Amino acid sequence: MSIRPSGGKRATAAVALSLAAALALTACGSSGDGDSGASGGKGTSKEKVAQGGDEFASAAKKTASFGTRAKAGQFPRTIKHAMGKTEIKKQPERVVVLDVGEFDNAVSLGFKPVGLAPTEGGNAIPSYLKKEAGSPKNVGTINNLNLEAIAALKPDLILGSQLRAADKYKQLSAIAPTVFSIRPGFTWKENYLLNAAALDRTKQAQAKLGAYEKKAKKLGDDLGEKKPTVSMVRYMPGMIRLYARASFIGTVLHDVGLPRPKNQQVNDLATEISPERMDEADADWIFTAAYGDPKKTDRAKAQDSPLWKKLGAVRKGQAEDVADETWYLGLGVTAADKVLADLRGHLT
Repeated sequence: MSIRPSGGKRATAAVALSLAAALALTACGSSGDGDSGASGGKGTSKEKVAQGGDEFASAAKKTASFGTRAKAGQFPRTIKHAMGKTEIKKQPERVVVLDVGEFDNAVSLGFKPVGLAPTEGGNAIPSYLKKEAGSPKNVGTINNLNLEAIAALKPDLILGSQLRAADKYKQLSAIAPTVFSIRPGFTWKENYLLNAAALDRTKQAQAKLGAYEKKAKKLGDDLGEKKPTVSMVRYMPGMIRLYARASFIGTVLHDVGLPRPKNQQVNDLATEISPERMDEADADWIFTAAYGDPKKTDRAKAQDSPLWKKLGAVRKGQAEDVADETWYLGLGVTAADKVLADLRGHLT
C-alpha cells in the first residue's frame, strides 16, 4: 500500500484499498476486537456495524472518506466523521480517548491524553504505551462511560467510535468537540488517519503507516515464498475464537502475507469453537491469547485436552501465547508494530 501525502486533506482512500482487496466483507463481528458497545446513532444499529450488516461491510471505505479539507496547522477545521461534522476551533491539547485504539493513535502522534476509557478486560493504561502516555484519568470503561469524569477534565477534543458510544454522542459533544469513527478493529488504519486529521497530525500518521507497511512487507519477504500457516486462537469468557480476516490481527497477518487455515479465511471477525473442537485450530503455527483473566476462560481445559496435545503445531513446539493487549486490544499502529516484532521473533 502506498500512502499519499495529502497535506491535511481527507483521510486518503489509499489506505482503504489495501484492506478492500483483502476484505470483501459480508459477515459479522463480535466482541473483543471492536464490536461490543452501544447501538444507535444516525440510523445505524449495532447489527449493521457489528454483526454483518451493510455498515460493517463498508466501514473501511466509509471511514476513508472522512477527515478534513483543512491544511496543516489550519484552525478552525471541520472534521467529517461517522456522526456528522464537528468543528475544532483550535489545536487540541486536552484529549479524551474512549477506547484503546484512539489511545494508541493519540500517543503515537505525541499526545498524552488527559482521559482514557479502558476495556473491561484490560489494564487502565496498556503496558506497551505507559512510557509515552503520561497519566490519563480513568473515565469509565469502553461500555460504561463516566460523563461527569469526562466533563471534569475539560477536554478540547474527544475521540471515540459510533459502535462504542453512539448513544452518548450528543452528551459528549456538549462537553467538547467529538469525533467518531464507525468502529474499531479492522478499520484501524482509516481510524488512525481520521484521528490524525482531528489532531492536525495527518502527515505524521501517514509516515508511521508507511513505515509499518514497509516493515510488514520486509517480514513477508524475509519469510520467503513458502510461508507457514498461522492460526489465531483467543480465549474469552464463555467462548473460544479463531480470529479471521475482518479483525485487527487479520489485517496485520494479511499485510505480512501469512496464509491462514481455511476456517480462518472467512470475511468475518472470528468463528467460534469449543474445547471439544480444538482440532479445528491447527496450523503450522498457533498463537493464543486470553481476554482478561485467563482463569475465567476455558484455556486450561482446552489446552489440557488430548485434541490440543495432538495438534501438529503443539507437537512441534510452535504454539505460543502472545500479549492480548497488543495482538487483539491494541488496535493502533504502535500495537501493530509490536505484533510484527513478535512475528519476526517467532517465525524467523
